[in-house]
Amino acid sequence: MKVKEIFYSLQGEGRFTGTAAVFLRLSGCNLKCPFCDTDHFDGTFMSHEDIMDELVKYPSRHLVITGGEPSLQLEPGFIDMLHEYGYFVQVETNGTHPLPQNVDWITCSPKSKNIVYDRVNELKVVFGSDAVGGNSLLEHLSISVEAEEYYLQPCDTGDKAVNVEILGRCVEYIKDNPVWRLSLQTHKLIDIP
Repeated sequence: MKVKEIFYSLQGEGRFTGTAAVFLRLSGCNLKCPFCDTDHFDGTFMSHEDIMDELVKYPSRHLVITGGEPSLQLEPGFIDMLHEYGYFVQVETNGTHPLPQNVDWITCSPKSKNIVYDRVNELKVVFGSDAVGGNSLLEHLSISVEAEEYYLQPCDTGDKAVNVEILGRCVEYIKDNPVWRLSLQTHKLIDIP
């Protein structure tokens, strides 16, 4: 697998915010989102065994596989190996390709209407004027994707004034559409990886 990085921190977004987790960030993505905060093209090829050697160095057995786009590399056998080591496997995906069925928790953060899932554990949509197509995408997802939990995450543009405006619109959208909940990028707010 081509790995961008492996690190230990707290999950900063969505349902598991504040949970100690090991992060396996994979390289490569099939989308080119203008607001992406990850350089996911570089990386090191690692065997499943080499990855496990790194993961077990950390005490948490909550593993977040992110990217890039993990569905481009994940295989059921690797997920089985993770389960044998006692890991709860959460995968963050853009939803454009299927994941192995033995993943424990799917966090889908779609960037378009072209997603392959009709059911996920957690739907997390980046909210902002240019982020994901505005309200039409949200309305489409509300109808077409069933989730246990629905989150809107204000897009971090790097411009404080624009971010405040996006946050305000996000809050108003949630108040008008209470199936959605607010998810802030807590790791950025408290300055941890």
